[in-house]
Amino acid sequence: MQPFIPWAWRNPSWLAGLDPTLAEQREESIEADREAHASLAGYHVEATDGGVGSVDEASYAVGEAYLVVDTGPWIFGRKVLLPAGTVQHVDHAEREVYVDRTKDQIKESPEYDKDTFGTPGYRERVSAYYAGSYRADPPAGPPAPRGG
Repeated sequence: MQPFIPWAWRNPSWLAGLDPTLAEQREESIEADREAHASLAGYHVEATDGGVGSVDEASYAVGEAYLVVDTGPWIFGRKVLLPAGTVQHVDHAEREVYVDRTKDQIKESPEYDKDTFGTPGYRERVSAYYAGSYRADPPAGPPAPRGG
């Protein structure tokens, strides 16, 4: 198995032996991103157990990709940084980003600070946190529909 690299989107071929449906969804999502050159700002973010907020900004830099998520009232207006490696699937039609972390894991993540988030120390803390909560096996099947 490939190691978890928080700042890079995980190659779907790494998951192919585990769940072909998930790997196919990820490949379709990557291709849709390339074709649309879409900004994810404003997309709703879904954890494995429910909504956590919306994308405030996104970076697509190779090896440094991330989402800044505004959690709104859920965590008292706190923003969190989600490395691209936590993204499970992007649904452009519904404007939703699915991540493979629980709401509690996101809630307990290091505080986002716009002044220090680009520093090596902050990125190391975030990397360590998300690598520590990485699940070796991805969630089975496609993400559950929202709103039910």
